[in-house]
Amino acid sequence: MCLCCIVPDSVLEKLLQDRKLPEEARQGLSQTIKLDSEIRKLRRQASRLTSFEFAAKISIAPSPAIVVYDCNHSQTLPGTPVSNPGSSRDTTIKTVFSTTTKVSDFYQQVFGRNSIDNAAMTLLSSVHFGDGYNNAFWNGTQMAYGDGNGELFVDFSRGNDVVGHELTHGVTQHTLGLNYTNEPGGLNESISDVFGSMFRQWVAGQSSSQADWLIGSDIVGPAARQRGYSCLRDLANPPAQHCLSPQPKHFSSYQTGMDPHLSSGIPNHAFYLAATKIGGHSWEKMGQVWYAVLTSGRSPGMKMARFAGLTRQFAGSMFPAEPGVLQAVDTAWSTVGL
Repeated sequence: MCLCCIVPDSVLEKLLQDRKLPEEARQGLSQTIKLDSEIRKLRRQASRLTSFEFAAKISIAPSPAIVVYDCNHSQTLPGTPVSNPGSSRDTTIKTVFSTTTKVSDFYQQVFGRNSIDNAAMTLLSSVHFGDGYNNAFWNGTQMAYGDGNGELFVDFSRGNDVVGHELTHGVTQHTLGLNYTNEPGGLNESISDVFGSMFRQWVAGQSSSQADWLIGSDIVGPAARQRGYSCLRDLANPPAQHCLSPQPKHFSSYQTGMDPHLSSGIPNHAFYLAATKIGGHSWEKMGQVWYAVLTSGRSPGMKMARFAGLTRQFAGSMFPAEPGVLQAVDTAWSTVGL
């Protein structure tokens, strides 16, 4: 298992090696890498506990409570509780409350899911985590957002796809329970990218043809943009050089032990191809197919070929009167080598 951060260590390390960056910025990257390493330990334990949830859950409320805490630049979680976060004068607090509420609405209205665990689990977020911390993460029980250093990365709460991505790690934790290594790890990251992108499109009311399919475009800072980077990842063009983390888009490029943030490009691109082929809103057909697989039963070691096969199966069974859905799914996976 691994800490589910929006920015992988490989990106932080790549920027750390850029000697043209100010020393202060490089020190901040180094501190972020060290801190992420420690937080992974908490994530592992939370994941182990989730794996023992065998009994069916009963919803404790019609919808989850949304709570926000302020770390005030400390590294102590969860921090100080914020009263009435929705009307806070702190932009980050207000944004996190609003976006988290929208993610909850997205899962409830689009997929009929009541919070991360489908049982009204409270959605807890901590803001202003660390001093210039260049990341956002799901640690197995809650969200935490850094403010970035203002140069390479800006306030991580600005990216609603980032919020959707990280909270989806929680959904995966309570459904498929995918391991965070090798092919299951790539699927784990891809599911978060796919649902994070769908959420962003849903908020904007965009069709699959109108969406830019970028992940993290709103958190890239000016210093990174000056170097030609405009996002973390691109589902439409995973290997693009404008990505801080370019990825392969064909299974022939997959290697055992590959960072999940890299191998996720393969299923990411398959979803993009399928969604744009069928057209309309990505969450109405392709999103439903992907969600059906996500909630099909616990399968920590699921490989990409199995996941692809299940999407083909559900595309046919869920939309029997629309053969174009299955055709789009089948062609998309074949294009990426699965």
